[in-house]
Amino acid sequence: MYMLVGFVLLIIVAGVGAYLYVLGQSSNTTPTNPDIMHAQINTTKGVIQIELYRSKAPKTVNNFVSLANSHFYDNLVWHRIAKGFVIQTGDPNTKGAVNSTRNTWGQGGSPQTISQELDPSLHNDAGYLGMARGGDVNSASSQFYINLVDNRSLDTTNGGYAVFGKVISGMDIVNAIAGVPVENVPQTSPLYNQPVDATSVMVTSITIS
Repeated sequence: MYMLVGFVLLIIVAGVGAYLYVLGQSSNTTPTNPDIMHAQINTTKGVIQIELYRSKAPKTVNNFVSLANSHFYDNLVWHRIAKGFVIQTGDPNTKGAVNSTRNTWGQGGSPQTISQELDPSLHNDAGYLGMARGGDVNSASSQFYINLVDNRSLDTTNGGYAVFGKVISGMDIVNAIAGVPVENVPQTSPLYNQPVDATSVMVTSITIS
């Protein structure tokens, strides 16, 4: 009888201890950072997961999220593949990889532009996303790039290029895109190296989480 009572008490104590342990673990769990959003760039080479720094570049992130949610980025080409530098996409002129429009690739954007947001804690390092733009620092719209290497000169060159996110998974996919054969096209700058087979390096969609 005493052994049975002792055994029951042992089970109760063990159960309470397990509950308190789980409770303690739950209270120590780091909450999701509300200042960071996540997105998935689906490409013909695979999936790229990114995080977006909305507290540091709110206008840029909001613009990117709005365009992604409206399917603006669906079926666009990574039209600029500068090995050892960046890969770039977001030009609606590249939609569907229509070869007859190649001489306009790199020149298009969305209807709205956003003011430049430079945060001193964000740099154009390998894996980070930045906004492409024209000569006006406030002319960024839809085109963005992923740095293949540390390009800190872009932090200040021509007034600087805004960084707003980072690849957290899928740099192998980024590098696979960067490794495809490219060609120069008349009427475009030699810096805007275009993929020979554009259909092999497309953004199929971008989903926000």
